[in-house]
Amino acid sequence: MTRIPHKDDIDPKDITRIAVIGAGWVGVSFAYQLSTAALCEELVLIDSNHAKAEGEAMDLNHGISFAPTPVRIWAGDYSDCKDADIVVITAGAAQKLGQTRMDLVEQNAKVVRTVTQDLMKSGFDGILVVATNPVDVMAHVAWKASGLPKERVIGSGTVLDTARLRYKLGDYFELSPRNCHAYYMGEHGDTGFVAWNNARIYGKSIDELLAENEKYQFEDLESIYTDVRDAAYQIIEYKSAAYYAIGVGLLRIIRSIVRNENSVVTIGAHLEGEYGASDVHIGVPALIDRSGIRKIIEIELTDEEQQKFDASVQAIKAGIEKVEPAS
Repeated sequence: MTRIPHKDDIDPKDITRIAVIGAGWVGVSFAYQLSTAALCEELVLIDSNHAKAEGEAMDLNHGISFAPTPVRIWAGDYSDCKDADIVVITAGAAQKLGQTRMDLVEQNAKVVRTVTQDLMKSGFDGILVVATNPVDVMAHVAWKASGLPKERVIGSGTVLDTARLRYKLGDYFELSPRNCHAYYMGEHGDTGFVAWNNARIYGKSIDELLAENEKYQFEDLESIYTDVRDAAYQIIEYKSAAYYAIGVGLLRIIRSIVRNENSVVTIGAHLEGEYGASDVHIGVPALIDRSGIRKIIEIELTDEEQQKFDASVQAIKAGIEKVEPAS
């Protein structure tokens, strides 16, 4: 009869541990979805308010009997990150009514830099995912502070913007958002843009669809772009914060990593010459697998789209300069 291994006999390398630093709305929304996604055996919540993390862990644990697979969830500290495969940083101030994401840059850079330094003291050597806003600048700050290879520091980038875009396009073209193939690129902020030249709906380009059916108008698409760009402002006005969809977006990134999917996701990647930009994290389509970012996908942009991309690069670099002035 085969002996059932005791828990102490299990190699920790066979257990996927994910740590979430920041038990605010975004962190908990992501943790809740992760607890039911069958992607990890261990989930650690870390927050400067340990009691908050304890309460959230208790609440999540009370639903584990209904989860598809067992997950051990606890409120921990940075030492628990040593054996983590993935750490997700959501800590920092949230955008408030009347603020842009970039208004948070100096305040949140201090948080993310400190958090990352404390994380690395634990001996962490996995993949770091950053969701704190302004996320493109914060991913760069975390990369610098961590010393990790650029392939293993991933910003949530424009994964949320792309999801919002596909939802809106699906509604407009009466098609499942899953079949609306379009990317929102650049800054996760006011200078982001839609790469319309690469978009495919019903397997056709936007130009083909507009030519074939007069009910489709480019003005409508521009309105969709504006709605996507400004979505956070509207949600904040209505309910103070946006957190469910970014939680799903983070889950999409984590699933691509844990399951070694080789999926293309619009994330915040560090560029070294791609799209004519360097030394900046920015939203681009990238191939994600168990190693992190396997490859940055360079799609063809029109001259106008390239100009918009360049404007996003400059906006992000201006934010970086505020928190990492040139020596």
